Amino acid sequence: MARDLAIDLGTANTLVYKQGEGIVINEPSVIAMNRKTGDVLATGNDAWSMIGRTPEFIVAVRPLRGGAITDFEVTEKMIRLLLQRAGVSRFSRPRVLICVPSAITEVERRAVTVATRRAGASEARLIEQPMAAAIGADLPLDEPTGNVVIDIGGGTTESAIISLGGIVWIEALRKGSFDIDAAIQAHARRAHGLAIGERTAEEIKKSIGTAVEMPDEQDAEVRGRDMASGLPKSVVLTAAEIREAINPVLKQMIESVGTLLGKANPEMHQDFLSRGMYLVGGGAMLRGLDVRIARDTKVPVVLAEQPLEAVVLGAGHCIENFDALEDLFMDKRIG
Repeated sequence: MARDLAIDLGTANTLVYKQGEGIVINEPSVIAMNRKTGDVLATGNDAWSMIGRTPEFIVAVRPLRGGAITDFEVTEKMIRLLLQRAGVSRFSRPRVLICVPSAITEVERRAVTVATRRAGASEARLIEQPMAAAIGADLPLDEPTGNVVIDIGGGTTESAIISLGGIVWIEALRKGSFDIDAAIQAHARRAHGLAIGERTAEEIKKSIGTAVEMPDEQDAEVRGRDMASGLPKSVVLTAAEIREAINPVLKQMIESVGTLLGKANPEMHQDFLSRGMYLVGGGAMLRGLDVRIARDTKVPVVLAEQPLEAVVLGAGHCIENFDALEDLFMDKRIG
């Protein structure tokens, strides 16, 4: 029998969970293609290493941007390759559960499900990423209790209140960790006349980026292109200046969480204060972000043990218990 799969189709990273085995793929959502022939040259980590380093006829692209599918054909090719790598063949056609941002349109939903079936799935179902994260966190979804999940991905920040088996309110902002990287790039250009790529910006974010002042902050030497001379140049960036540069993006993210909390009934706020809000997603790994959100919203925040994997682990729990949890899938959403 074919083993069912769960795919967290993220803007920044794609993870695949295989029934009975756990996470089998965890790679950047990047695909490298030959413009002339349309052939796929690499995916995942191999394609990520090509960004900014390819000749003109080779392009390394992300099929999703801002939580939306930017190229349906490329997305289908990527899903097909993922299924092949997970062991899907014409003789084994599994059911596939795909985690998607709640902000995607009806057209995009159809595109994802059709692409997944064409790629070899016998059935394609969708689940919203905050719902999958809540399942993975073992939150009491069937009880009349307000549970808040904050999912910060590469292209979106989604905050959801979940109760009685459904998403009651959701707030989606098309801002995520890529926007933090872009703010770092803009700061390097504006303050230091230094042009850096998105990979370098991400490395800066991971090494010295913080959402609040930290006791062990360090500086980082960064290399790039001098915008005046066009020659290689290196500068030293501090954690404090990076924190200031990314603050406008963080404020927008936290304001979206505040907007969501403002929609909830007063009774639910008791639940929020006692249970806290559950923080997941690759963007959640920015140091001090959980502290910053809790400080600004006055509501406790619980950072997932595995923020990047939380969504696909929840979806994996769904495929291990497919029939019992089917009512939690996207077409059963309430509110």
